[in-house]
Formats: sequence, structure tokens, C-alpha cells
Amino acid sequence: MVLSYPEVRNFVAESLAARIQEAFPEADRLAGIATAGIAHGVLAADRMNMSYCYVRPEPKKHGLKNQVEGHMAAGDKVVLIEDLISTGKSSLQAVQGVRNEGAEVIGLVALFTYGFESAKSRFDAEGIPVITLSNFDTLCEVAASEGYISSEELENVKRFAQDPESWYHG
Repeated sequence: MVLSYPEVRNFVAESLAARIQEAFPEADRLAGIATAGIAHGVLAADRMNMSYCYVRPEPKKHGLKNQVEGHMAAGDKVVLIEDLISTGKSSLQAVQGVRNEGAEVIGLVALFTYGFESAKSRFDAEGIPVITLSNFDTLCEVAASEGYISSEELENVKRFAQDPESWYHG
């Protein structure tokens, strides 16, 4: 949805660029995480006039079997761009792809996180600082204050966020 609305898209691109410049001024390159992080990453890289590539969670099964598309040099200091962090699994697969190229992931910037403790623990264990533009708690508070959800529904979604695995009945 963000990409469909120019004013929102521009706000997000400018916000990403500002957060990256503030938190990771030593970055050599931005890398979007496939697929949804690609567009947001390229928009931020354009705003910053910065080198850009993208990373798949795993190498392609055909062709050159690349995991990283675009130029990335050994020793580059890379900031990954993601749209949404839930478990962190795909983001951490991209971290490994960057490391396999001999580059260093100095941080990850995402539009949104659910804030699950399991994801935070995974990023902490890998030494990856994570910055997001928004999060689940903020979304819930705004939804409640704007009347999209009731106070009872707000309590339910907060319980979900504390233990999301218990809510899955797959």
C-alpha cells in the first residue's frame, strides 16, 4: 500500500534515509531484502545518492545462483532495508548472504516490526542493530485512539503480541 500513494511513499523514503544517515553514517551501501524491501531500499538509496543492491533470503536455484544482485564488495559496510519484521528469519538469511560476500551488515532499518521477543533475541545474538519507523504497539494505540478497535480488542492484540506462537493453530 505504501508504494501506491506518492505522498506516503515519499514520506517513507525520506524517513528511511534520515534514520540511516543518523544511525549509520559510515554505511557504504544499502541493500534491500527481497522482495518487499527492494523498492523501499532503492527509494532511500536514491534520496541518499548511495550505492544499492538487493539480497534474496537464499541463492537463486538457476542461472548464476546469486543471492546478492548488484555490486557488493568485500569489506563494504551494509545497511539492510526491510519492510516488515515478524520472526526475523528472512532478514537474518539476508544478513548471512551479505556476510557470504565478505561484507559487513552494520544495521537493519525496517518500516515496521511486530516487536516479537524472539526476533529481537535473534538480531541481538547476531549483533545486528535494528531501527524501525513504526511498530505494533504504536499501530495498536493509534487504532484504538482513532476508534478502529475497541479497548477489548486492543487487549486481545496485546496478548497476541506477547506470545504469538500460542495463537497459531495451523
